[in-house]
Amino acid sequence: MSLFRSSLAALVLTLLTPLGLRAQELDPNFIPIPRSSGPIDGYIESSPEDHSLDQITAVADLRDVAPQDWAYEALKSLVERYGCIVGYPDRTFRGNRALSRWEFAAGLNACLNTLEKLAQENVAVLRSDLDTARRLAESFQAELQQLGARVDNLENRLAFLEDHQFSTTTKLTGQVVMAFNGIASGKRDNGAESIPQVPTLGYRSRLELNTSFTGQDDLFIRLTSGNLADLAIPAQTFQATLGYTQPEDSNLFLEVLSYYFPIAEDVRFWVSMAGGTFNDFATTNNFLDGDGATGAFTAFGTRSPLYFMGSGAGAALQGTGDTWQWSLGYLARDAANPETGNGLFNGAYGAIAQVGYNVTDRFGLALTYTHGYNTLDTNTGSQRSNFQFFTEEFFGEPVNTIHNAYGLEFTWRVWEHFIFGGWGGLTKAQTLNAIDQEDFSLGRGNLDIWNWALTFAFPDVFKEGNVAGFIIGMQPWVSASNIAFPDDLPATDQDTSLHLETFFQWQVTDNLSLTPGILVIPNADYNSANGTLVIGAVRATFEF
Repeated sequence: MSLFRSSLAALVLTLLTPLGLRAQELDPNFIPIPRSSGPIDGYIESSPEDHSLDQITAVADLRDVAPQDWAYEALKSLVERYGCIVGYPDRTFRGNRALSRWEFAAGLNACLNTLEKLAQENVAVLRSDLDTARRLAESFQAELQQLGARVDNLENRLAFLEDHQFSTTTKLTGQVVMAFNGIASGKRDNGAESIPQVPTLGYRSRLELNTSFTGQDDLFIRLTSGNLADLAIPAQTFQATLGYTQPEDSNLFLEVLSYYFPIAEDVRFWVSMAGGTFNDFATTNNFLDGDGATGAFTAFGTRSPLYFMGSGAGAALQGTGDTWQWSLGYLARDAANPETGNGLFNGAYGAIAQVGYNVTDRFGLALTYTHGYNTLDTNTGSQRSNFQFFTEEFFGEPVNTIHNAYGLEFTWRVWEHFIFGGWGGLTKAQTLNAIDQEDFSLGRGNLDIWNWALTFAFPDVFKEGNVAGFIIGMQPWVSASNIAFPDDLPATDQDTSLHLETFFQWQVTDNLSLTPGILVIPNADYNSANGTLVIGAVRATFEF
């Protein structure tokens, strides 16, 4: 085999990306192995300081290079002589890919640098290899000069970014949701009154700071402001709760403060001082979960109600493996309150245990269990299913509750442009005290609360980044109860009510999306007398 072919084989494998080649002139998937004092992100390192074969990628480790290939001996010779070989992260060479003059020039420049450094360190280099490299350099002199100019330009730009960056450890991101909402039709109060059809315009803004001290940890801070009212109030049912509701009268406040760090291989510890939720550390298995800013625009369409059964301060463990995921967490709603009946362990709390299994890279499911005290209300579903709110609204005081909830969630990427998912959940709740007043009493008892949903997502429809979605389900409703209510008030929700939500998210730019959507709720609040509730919304999301 000629020395020219040997040199050419080495050049194809040398470091390309750091030399500033235009993206359209290179394979965008090519990720070179960096030369440094240690391995980076699991990539195999080829260092000119140590030329032993145990420090570089052996040709035999390249999965698509066989001993019978014409370049095998050339590649092997270069590895043994100079360690001048760099492949793809998946240990492939891809020798049948076309080579442009730009790539050839970049590879030549990198190999020249390697040979020059070896010569300076008095490492033996064959003169014939140097002569061949010198002749190639003369042939590509123009390209090498342009590459040098590009490298200088990149270094200048990098220096500018380093001088003007916000922080070496903190990344600042922002998100603004502007929404036009309105109830188009519906009745309330057992059908006695029509819901006012008053369009609203409001916003929710978030500033998020992610700080890492070790590269593997994250201190997360979220500052929030907004004035988007909760449509559940005029509709008199939590079925109308939107995912981006933020009724804070435009006051800026600290919404979330949390920190996580690894404590073992594939195990992370998470602690929240404020604003923690179950979905911070437990996967919701819903492609349409965009926390109200993207994807589904209702709270119920965003994720299973079980993930709303805990919030506040607390701690959690999260583990990941090849196919398994698991989470354990505890959150107290008033952890900072030292008064009786509050605090970290004496007040309202929620605990969660979840195990997830990815059957394939396209299908996954999770089993979820939550337990809580006075965290039954999810702000989704009927008024009865939010039983503490219900008793306070109708009887003037909330009862204490304890619950155990069980859920199953799944997601299935049927094909690239269609994702099918859903969940189902059962909550077994028990009241812990009775309400006794002069004209009525409410005894203790049990409630069964169900919910389910099927989600249909169509990503990249018409254009990359777009998402069309449809959700059908039943928000939480009380299916059975042995609690005796006064005045013949029903103990369960009487009628069937569906959740029908559809939207189209148009990705205008990388930083802006527009999402019109509509929500239809037949028999609002599980009461046929209330008729059909219809809500329309147009959401604009800015991310930076």
